[in-house]
Amino acid sequence: MSNISFDYSKANILVTGGTSGIGKAIAESYLAAGAFVTITGTKSSLQEYPDILGKFSYIQLNLEDKKSIDNAGNSIKKLDILINNGGLAFPGGKSEDDPDIFDRAVYIHLNSFYRLSNALQPTLVKSSIQGGASIIGIASMTSFFGLPIVPGYGAGKGGLVQLIKTLSMKWANEKIRVNAVAAGYIKTRMTEPIINSEEISQDIINRIALKKFGNPLDVANAVLFLTSPAASYITGETLRVDGGYSISS
Repeated sequence: MSNISFDYSKANILVTGGTSGIGKAIAESYLAAGAFVTITGTKSSLQEYPDILGKFSYIQLNLEDKKSIDNAGNSIKKLDILINNGGLAFPGGKSEDDPDIFDRAVYIHLNSFYRLSNALQPTLVKSSIQGGASIIGIASMTSFFGLPIVPGYGAGKGGLVQLIKTLSMKWANEKIRVNAVAAGYIKTRMTEPIINSEEISQDIINRIALKKFGNPLDVANAVLFLTSPAASYITGETLRVDGGYSISS
């Protein structure tokens, strides 16, 4: 855990995809800051995740299933902060060059964000949290740069940045702030093949200004800042947490 301090006492948080990687770090950080945290995963119960420690509530959620998204939205009765973190590269382990897999990737990373956010908007409106209710999306370097192996993922993450701007304007009068964090090369299970390849990882490190990979807590700290009263005048923004990767060429 970080020694950076946030106070989210009695705040109600939903973190999709909160069972591993960046989502898990975000969920654990809110829990440590005193919040009531609900996480989602694809398995039937939280007991099926042996690495999850802490008093989380749990909802099973499939981001490709409209009914599953709607059911999750309807099950939440009190909410101050929605973290749309859930996602998946290469759905089904298949290539996004396949148009059907491309469609699935875009839906997971863009359409599902809107569907869940829209479903929970009436609940977020009722929030009285200091600084206003928040919706956060997790963007990517593929929001800004082309990566040929994930055309669907990149299209979804690129669209997400634009959607953040649109929703921030749409819901500003309802005291809902909408922002995103664009994660750079963060050490997670999904990035292991890249980071563990000496040849590929060295090229990436050479471009990163801080000369190191990030960890999930780096993203979590940025998320907790953006949803805090300290960021109450920030909306429609995508904060890059990439060690300076995107400022280099």
